[in-house]
Amino acid sequence: MIAVEKKSLLVGKYVSTQHVDKVIRNYKQERWIQNSERIGKEDSLSGWWSIEEIEDFLEKAKMYGGDGVKFYFGAYDKDYQEQPEYAGRQTLVMVATKQKEGKNGTTVNKDIYVNEGNSNNILAYNAIRLCPPSCGINGDSDTPDVGVTIVDRGSDGLMVI
Repeated sequence: MIAVEKKSLLVGKYVSTQHVDKVIRNYKQERWIQNSERIGKEDSLSGWWSIEEIEDFLEKAKMYGGDGVKFYFGAYDKDYQEQPEYAGRQTLVMVATKQKEGKNGTTVNKDIYVNEGNSNNILAYNAIRLCPPSCGINGDSDTPDVGVTIVDRGSDGLMVI
């Protein structure tokens, strides 16, 4: 009998509350303020999908041979009409991937495309609930769920986010 060793695809890990707080604080200080100033309103800090949506997407990805998911950072158009409150704000897009061996033994995670009639379309999911503008329970609060960060903006003063 020939034994075939399966290569692990695992790359992530569970992290602590302190780690989450730190990376969110870093993001707020190093990117969020500038993004918000550039678009003229608070940019999104988080997004939410239901477990049902994520499970459905993963099931479909597996059906097409997927073994991973990429999360692409994106931004809605400035005149996004489908949900005007999302216009200009950043978002996440889930894209199904299949790991392949690249040149020189490197690993690449290729986006999956699905044939739909006369065209191939990427297997992707978006329309995440963004915070802001939809924060808190049932989207009725403008206060994000993440911790408070105090940012020193130099001559522009302090900012609490």
